[in-house]
Amino acid sequence: MTKQIYERPIIRKLETGMPGKFGMRTEYPPTTQIDGVPVKKIMEQYGSPVFILSEDTIRTTFKRAQRAFSTRYPKVQFAWSYKTNYLDAVCRIYHQEGSWAEVVSGFEYDKALHNDVDGRKIIFNGPGKSEEDLKKAIDNDSLIHIDHLDELYLLIGIAGNSSRKPRVAIRVNMDTGIYPQWDRFGFNYENGQAWDAINKIVGSGKLELTGLHTHIGTFILTPNAYAVAATKLAELATEISNKFNFSIKYIDLGGGFASRNTLKGSYLPGPDVNPTFDDYAEAISSALLNSRLDSSNLPLLILETGRALIDDAGYLAGSVVANKRLSGGKKSVILDLGVNLLFTSFWYDHKITPAQSFPLHREDTVLYGPLCMNIDVVRENISFPQLNAGDGVVVHSVGAYNMTQWMQFITMRPKVVLIDLKGNLHVIRNNESLGTVIENEIVPDYLKSV
Repeated sequence: MTKQIYERPIIRKLETGMPGKFGMRTEYPPTTQIDGVPVKKIMEQYGSPVFILSEDTIRTTFKRAQRAFSTRYPKVQFAWSYKTNYLDAVCRIYHQEGSWAEVVSGFEYDKALHNDVDGRKIIFNGPGKSEEDLKKAIDNDSLIHIDHLDELYLLIGIAGNSSRKPRVAIRVNMDTGIYPQWDRFGFNYENGQAWDAINKIVGSGKLELTGLHTHIGTFILTPNAYAVAATKLAELATEISNKFNFSIKYIDLGGGFASRNTLKGSYLPGPDVNPTFDDYAEAISSALLNSRLDSSNLPLLILETGRALIDDAGYLAGSVVANKRLSGGKKSVILDLGVNLLFTSFWYDHKITPAQSFPLHREDTVLYGPLCMNIDVVRENISFPQLNAGDGVVVHSVGAYNMTQWMQFITMRPKVVLIDLKGNLHVIRNNESLGTVIENEIVPDYLKSV
């Protein structure tokens, strides 16, 4: 008979039904497979830690979002937010599904061209476009969203020496009831900055005003805020039509939709309370259809959704390095994945599950990463079972931002693996090595000898 592992006795309050003083139960089944592929097999083949992306979840989620909006509004176009996850394989999946590209830098713009996106289907946002960036966007007939007056004047100057009339929109910031208000980007609606920019664009005669754009914030939990934004942009478009006798071709509501993750400090879990695509679509489409827009010539509705489309498709599998007791007696676990790879652990209480069967007893635990930094905390408190060194864990819903905001700090970045629709595994980004880390370093001759 195999000797059982000793587990010290603990007293734990049982939570059932609705959340109580101690929140919801955190008893999850182990995550032994993703899309039918064993997690342990992936880790054995590609190392630990390793990012895992589900193509099936990416495509299914996109279709669900598209259906939510296209059944409520007649003209809808998604534009994949490159900053959310700009791995080429990921971007190409969205482009195969019909998504345009939304970029915020010259680097991301070049990424979109590299991914064979038609220049006319690239939306160029952001406050830091260079003159070279703008010329490239004009040459490719991309949609340029103007962020400030200096950019507007620069564009007018460039357009004067170009045979092509740039297609532009302005980014509008506004009061939608979300505070603090995102007013560092674009032109303000309430104080007249937006109208000032519009008058300058039309008056120049050198730019084609084709759209209006806003991005009201991130992880917006109130769909009504989008209704307010849509109503104000629709009103602006109507006034433009009345004054200048031409119609705005599109209204871009940006991104900011919440994923199913749970924000830190939230009393209820994200999957239970965060709005769905249907919630956002109902608020936005109703606001546009109920506005004074010409119903026979409605503008195209553009959505730059990122996080909500890909968060659930991403996983980060890793291993337990060690168990420790803190000075106050609380249990802690050291993992081989930390905040260098999981930037969003500063924002969310990610769902984290063992990758194999585990004992029934749980204990309040701190999950640390491997970095020699006190801030390297993956979860500040989680009810977690006893795992041994070498056991696997899976962090859920990490598809957004972690693969663009990760850092090569203390440890190197791992492989990213895609599970295709047939269950096959593909490395879509290789792990770093000492060679890739130092390849851009240059050592002066006098330091080459030690």
